[in-house]
Amino acid sequence: MPRTLLLLSVLVVAASWTGAVQTGTWRQSEFADFEAGAIDRLSLRSDGRLSLAPAVAQVLETSLPYFWALVEDSKGNVYAGGGGPGAPAARVYVISPDGKSRVFSDVDALEVHALAVDRKDQVYAATSPDGKVLRLREGGTPEVFFDPQAKYIWALAFDAAGSLFVATGDRGLVYRVTPDGRGSVFYRTEETHARSLAVDVKGNLIVGTDPDGLILRITPAGEGFVVYQTPKREVTAVATKADGTVYAACVGTRQPSTAPAAPPTPQPSAPAPLAAAASGAIVVQAAPASQAAAPPPTAAVQPPAAIPGGSDVYRIEPDGYAHRVWTHAQDIVYTIAFDGEGRPLLGAGNKGSLYRLDSDVLYTSLLKLSPTQVTCLYAGREGRIYAATGNIGKVYRLGPALEKQGSLESDVFDAELFTLWGRLTYQGEAAGGSVRFETRSGNLDRQRSGWSPWAPLKQEQDGGRIVSPQARFVQWRLTMAASPAGRSPLVDEVYIAYLPRNVAPVVEIVQHTPSNYRFPTQSLTLSSSQALTLPPLGRARRAPSPLTSTDSGAVTMQYEKGQTGVRWAADDPNDDDLIYKVEIRGVGESEWKPVKDKVKEKRLAWDSTAYADGEYVVRITASDAPDNPPGQELTSQLVSAPFLVDNTAPEITGLTAARSGAGIEARWKVHDASSLIQSAEYSVDGGEWSLVQPTTRISDSPAQDYVLVLNQISAGEHTIAVRVTDDYDNQSVATAVVR
Repeated sequence: MPRTLLLLSVLVVAASWTGAVQTGTWRQSEFADFEAGAIDRLSLRSDGRLSLAPAVAQVLETSLPYFWALVEDSKGNVYAGGGGPGAPAARVYVISPDGKSRVFSDVDALEVHALAVDRKDQVYAATSPDGKVLRLREGGTPEVFFDPQAKYIWALAFDAAGSLFVATGDRGLVYRVTPDGRGSVFYRTEETHARSLAVDVKGNLIVGTDPDGLILRITPAGEGFVVYQTPKREVTAVATKADGTVYAACVGTRQPSTAPAAPPTPQPSAPAPLAAAASGAIVVQAAPASQAAAPPPTAAVQPPAAIPGGSDVYRIEPDGYAHRVWTHAQDIVYTIAFDGEGRPLLGAGNKGSLYRLDSDVLYTSLLKLSPTQVTCLYAGREGRIYAATGNIGKVYRLGPALEKQGSLESDVFDAELFTLWGRLTYQGEAAGGSVRFETRSGNLDRQRSGWSPWAPLKQEQDGGRIVSPQARFVQWRLTMAASPAGRSPLVDEVYIAYLPRNVAPVVEIVQHTPSNYRFPTQSLTLSSSQALTLPPLGRARRAPSPLTSTDSGAVTMQYEKGQTGVRWAADDPNDDDLIYKVEIRGVGESEWKPVKDKVKEKRLAWDSTAYADGEYVVRITASDAPDNPPGQELTSQLVSAPFLVDNTAPEITGLTAARSGAGIEARWKVHDASSLIQSAEYSVDGGEWSLVQPTTRISDSPAQDYVLVLNQISAGEHTIAVRVTDDYDNQSVATAVVR
């Protein structure tokens, strides 16, 4: 099936799945999906494509905290310079073409921050703090070649004429040093730091600064022009291509004021990893700051995790147009180099990441090295890339071949219910190699001994059927192997079909609603004087209120004598739609009588006047039939607490009324068979009704006695009417005539 149609079908399935027990799909195809897993020797492109990573070989491991610089001579010897707090000295190592390494030079300084090699294969090293440029004679013996009287030396670069350019900090000066060691100020950046440096094909210097994040182009005549002011504080790396294109990385938040800050307190234990890019065969820029008192760049005195804003990478076209081609919210880019196809490579921290920019819209996370920072990259012979690291100092050789095998363990998928696993399908191509999947499942939210073992699929062309046992959680593992010719398979998408087990719904609570009220229809407009609002289920009912609650669990009812009702709460673990059956029986009865079936709402009111007075219970049966095939539906039931049906008015007996002096005295008794007497009232000659208290003064019984004394009643005939109401709004009226 073509990929477009297959993806469309997957989306249709996902869109049509509304929570019922139907086949669902766990689909992973985005960068974030795969990045959440455990990647080993695989590269991940920003659009979610997986492939084998460049082959990695560690060629140097040391006790140095950091390496800052790499360079290669004409014989293929690679030099690595670094140092840091706790190291015996700043050091330069040499790695021969056969992969053997040794200490080339011990330098009396805290750190070596930059290296360069001239056309005679003479190695130059820049130290910090109190920076000096040292020439390392044959055998590694250091001698001072140039002293710029600067606190920091950030980068070195030779031009085609053999002049050495030195980028310095705390006054932002760039020096030019002739082959005999005589140097002078070549350009004043008017910044605190000339932070990174490269020489382009026309002999122009490309300089990145701090703290205004400027990218400068300085002609061989010393004329400077700001090509671009980045929105960041510090340009950590610049690199140039043969066509004049410049790439620049910048980090940190630029402050509103660029006035020099007060010298910070030295922090000897803080890492200072910032290496600038190498450009060409004779240039290496290293970075980070030393532990000096002068103000180094932001990234040099703070661990990368503390630098806000992440990194931006800009491309400056040969005509000077600058635009951002990459950004990352957390990673800090220290160095830029180019692979054999001219694509930019970015070394970053604080996860040891190496990125490749494939286009203006695509990039690839090539690999992650175990040290936390890739501080320097160097493009060597025959397509090999060298990477130096910090925390701890190591040197790796990358490519040009790919790894023979790599793997990815996916993130754990939670189906939320006990689940049957179906087929795992992937989109991609084997390219002559192999693509193999395994799965495992479990009922713990993390992988440990309680999970099933890894099991291969029942292999088919584009995946296979999962044989891992039914469970709540599942995970897949992908293993790629290269073709005999070294080509990498590709995987763009992985998805798993699954079917959760149907689980019975749950009726959580059933509550009787106040008598003589019914639920409104949608078109009914309620009168505030005849409405009451019920609180959410499970909360105590307050006195009737004419206001409608805004709580999503509240409901407003309309007064109607003789109505009774119930409401309930129910839930389905599968999110199935539910229908309900309502039944009733009297307390002491054995048979349930239907009230209504196939109720869709979680409430029902009905006329109770056809029922004899007494206590009743209601049973609610919930069914997930709407979302399941016939015969596979599940139900659950819950019975309400007993409630009273009372439609009979209280009985008034013994009503008498007679003259008593200048007034009238009336007496009567009231009895209700089912409920309490709520109130009693009287009226004289058809006048307004007025309340009267029982002889006990409290209406707390189904039987009450009343005595009413009316003073100052005129002579003649009078009619005394009494009205009694019980708790269920049933009323009785009786009259007596006094002459």
